[in-house]
Amino acid sequence: MKTEISRWIARDPDPKTRDELQQLIDSNAEAELADRFSGRLVFGTAGLRGIVGAGSNRMNRLVIQETAMGLGKYLLATEQDAAERGVIIGFDGRPDSKRFAHETASALTAQGIKVYMTTHEAPTPMVAFGVKHFETAAGVVVTASHNPPEYNGFKVYWGNGAQIIPPHDSGIAEQIDIATQQEIELLDLELAKQQGLLFWLSESFYDTYRQTVNKSKLLSNHTQPAGISLAYTAMHGVGANMAEALLADAGFTQVYSVAEQREPDGRFPTVNFPNPEEPGAMDMVIAEAKKHGATLACANDPDADRFAVAARTEEGEYQMLTGDQVGVLLGHYLLTHAEPGQNLVGATIVSSSLLKQVAKSVEANYYKTLTGFKWLTNVAMQQQTDESRFLFAYEEALGYTVGSEVWDKDGLSALVAFAQLTAELAVNGKTVWDQLEAIYREHGLYLNVQKSIALQPGSPPIGDSLRANPPETISGRHIVKTDDLKKSQTIYTDGKIEPIDLPSSDVLIYYLDDDSRVVVRPSGTEPKLKCYYEVVEAMSHEDTLEHAQQRAEATMAELISQHQASLTA
Repeated sequence: MKTEISRWIARDPDPKTRDELQQLIDSNAEAELADRFSGRLVFGTAGLRGIVGAGSNRMNRLVIQETAMGLGKYLLATEQDAAERGVIIGFDGRPDSKRFAHETASALTAQGIKVYMTTHEAPTPMVAFGVKHFETAAGVVVTASHNPPEYNGFKVYWGNGAQIIPPHDSGIAEQIDIATQQEIELLDLELAKQQGLLFWLSESFYDTYRQTVNKSKLLSNHTQPAGISLAYTAMHGVGANMAEALLADAGFTQVYSVAEQREPDGRFPTVNFPNPEEPGAMDMVIAEAKKHGATLACANDPDADRFAVAARTEEGEYQMLTGDQVGVLLGHYLLTHAEPGQNLVGATIVSSSLLKQVAKSVEANYYKTLTGFKWLTNVAMQQQTDESRFLFAYEEALGYTVGSEVWDKDGLSALVAFAQLTAELAVNGKTVWDQLEAIYREHGLYLNVQKSIALQPGSPPIGDSLRANPPETISGRHIVKTDDLKKSQTIYTDGKIEPIDLPSSDVLIYYLDDDSRVVVRPSGTEPKLKCYYEVVEAMSHEDTLEHAQQRAEATMAELISQHQASLTA
């Protein structure tokens, strides 16, 4: 390891991380050094993400340079016109993001690849939009999204505007490995500009994204927007300017931003964890909503690709909507407002099945994919036809895309769409809660919960033991069929087998005789098993939503308790 560390110090262009490493050496911090050099940050379909610091297992300038060099080599080898088409690069508000983005540009332009670089922080969906707008060969966003302050990341889009999927992830990773053994070539950005290789994207590009959203027919429902009010937070991220502008463009005059969280600040001083799903993260925007009696309390995550919302209840309190509830509301709204032929909607295997039922009721087309927005958009491109154009997709982790202007999740357009949905309901004397209840009464109340089970490091895969001894019942309910995505098969209780057209993945989905569903999959990043539960509670005309909810929650509690006990027995 000493040789590796010495070589690293010799290659590292950053005096700050060289000093950091030297201090660890001088203090004989063997465990810390071993962790930093135990391997290299793995480049996958999400690109890179890790803690900022010195070493091959951290995010730093050298890792970024090697990664950008590998990406450039792969593009030149696989895309004939990659150098001319170029790469668009954007970055979030974390302390190192701008520097990392500039390092990426230096490494790519040194290879003769044209670069379009945002002049300042940019929402992630705006960069995804830019890939298609400029018809670049790829895109890069330096962001760690909603991860803690000590993290940063390197996210890659392919030329179709969607996040990369196999084989591009492994192909780029191979070239990065080669780059680690080669001398890094960089081009000064001023020289790159003089040579016609670097183009700075100023306010006109930001305005182009803004005007594209404004012109979207799916976001042109201007039914008395001034009739509702909403509080908003960018959660110390990059979304505020664009979110406020888009809402104003759409006619929303009562918008109240949380001032303390409005400007980009990668330290995230007012939240323990800058993820809208985390307890407490929405406290300040809900307090702002209460102050003004607002209809909604809305948030984007720090790179503005996700959207979260709490809505005022009859009692005047604010209740968070789950990602599935927002997804179903948006899906139902868009399916009933879209032009004929724009009727393809999708969700992931762990999202609620309710969107499928809504789509079926209006004779729309529905597809499902593995988890991750990279699958939702890449599959949508394959599935859509002239007669069935893409409309909407979502994942339960607060990711939504409205239309095909952005082939990734976009928390900004989702914010506008949800505000317009709410305004239209208000004109008719309804709330989002009323609309949810109406959907539940038609299709059943779908309740979805995710629970994880911590595993001992090195534990044998639970999936393998479940396949070796398949359960026949879960919590007293008979299993009707099982989707085994590792085998790409649906297995029925009578022995019938059907193929599944999804990439192989270590996931088991059990469909039970009362329409409940259990999904079991291992985490890809830590020793735990993720379980996703769905129960469906029918509602009669006499039923109140409260009673149906109580029954569903009781059923869910029993299902989770008995299933998790069976896994750990």
